Parts: sequence; structure tokens; C-alpha cells
Amino acid sequence: MTPLRQTWQVYLRGARTLRRQPAYLGMTIVQPLIWLLMFGALFRAVSRIPGFHGSYVDFLTPGVVMMLAVFSAGWTGMGFVEDINAGVMDRMLASPVWRGALNAGTVAYGAFTVVIQTVLIVLLALGLGADFRGGVVGVLVLILAAALLGAIFASLSNCIGLLARQRESVIGAVTFVQLPLTFLSAALMQPSLLPGWIRAAARFNPVNWAVEAARSAAMQRADWGLVAGRVGLLVALLLLAALLATRAFAAYQRSL
Repeated sequence: MTPLRQTWQVYLRGARTLRRQPAYLGMTIVQPLIWLLMFGALFRAVSRIPGFHGSYVDFLTPGVVMMLAVFSAGWTGMGFVEDINAGVMDRMLASPVWRGALNAGTVAYGAFTVVIQTVLIVLLALGLGADFRGGVVGVLVLILAAALLGAIFASLSNCIGLLARQRESVIGAVTFVQLPLTFLSAALMQPSLLPGWIRAAARFNPVNWAVEAARSAAMQRADWGLVAGRVGLLVALLLLAALLATRAFAAYQRSL
């Protein structure tokens, strides 16, 4: 079986699990709608701050998309912990399967979930009056940035799951980074209105890279140089995260 087919089979395993859990499927669909409505209502007055330009719904939409990408994909490693506790992981690693396929399949499933959530947010934002100036191409870049960000955090979550092998460790790591990375970015507030130290930190924040690429392509007059640069950084970080997750399998087996 080729690595691509192995990856596909791992992806299908996750998709079947989602299909058998209609409650989780419902939450996956409803959650993005709640976030956009809640944050849109909570921070609507921000658009009246001197120095803020444009509609807050336009500004907020890419930010909510990236928040959900991190929040949703960050729990991917819990699946590896469940497999370890059930003995499934040891049986899979005893087979000739490519270790990278085990990570790539779960990451693809996590990224697919992010794409579905992103499409729902775009549709809701259109209903709320958002102006996607970038058209279809801009929306596609928004979806791409969200999928890349989700894949990064899914890979890192898998790595933590393999190394820690405990639900509590994965939960602690995910909750430790989710909100700080969101607030250390321009997801919710225009960069010119952020404190200087947050603007400095945002330069190294992958959440901010994704937000800037998506916002420039979808909601503004696109700066394609900026978009290409931020997407390039996300791709490079994804490759690094995937490498770390793949190597974590060897560390897990050595610890047995």
C-alpha cells in the first residue's frame, strides 16, 4: 500500500468516527456560527474607535476563522492518546505503515473540519453584510490559510499526544497556547490600535500570519506579496510540525 493510500485510509478512519458521533458533528457546524455572532456583537463598538477603518464584520471574519482553526485542530492529538490507551497505536506501529501517513491522515481530517467551519463562517458573514472584496479567489486564500494553520496545530497536537500520552497534558498544552496566540495577533483588533509589544510579538505568531494573509486577500485590496510571504511561512512551519510529529513516533516506541 502506497503512503498516499495509507494516508487516505487514516483520514477515512477519522471521518467515520465523526459520522458516528452526530452530536460532535452538530457542534462542529454550530460552533463557528456562535463565535462570529458572539464576537461580532461583543466588539461591534470597536469600529467607532478613532483610527479604526471599515466594517468590524469585515475585519472580524478572518480573525474568527483562524481562532476556530486553532481551537478545532488543537485537539487532534487526543485521538492519538485514545489509540495509545486502547492499544490501537501499538498494533498500527507493528505494521509496515509509514509513520508520516499516521500523522498526515489525522491532520488531513482536522484540516477538512476547519475548511467546513470556514465555509460556514463565510456564508454567515455574507448574511451579516460582509464585503469580500477579493471575490472567490480571496475566499479560497482565506480557506487555504485556515487549513494550513489548522494542519500546523493538528501536527503539533499529535506530537504532544505521542510524547505525553496523557489527555491532561494535551488539554493543558492546547489551552496554554490558544488564547495567548489569538490575542497576540491582529485577529480581533486593528494592528495600529495594538500596543507596541503585541505588534512585535505578532510578527512571529503563525495565527497572525494566517490572519494577515486571509484579510489582505479576502477583505481588502490584496497585497499579493504579503499574502505569498505569509502563506510561505505557514507552509514552512507546517513542514517542520509534520517532521516533529513523524519523529515523535520513534520517541514513543523507544519509551515502551
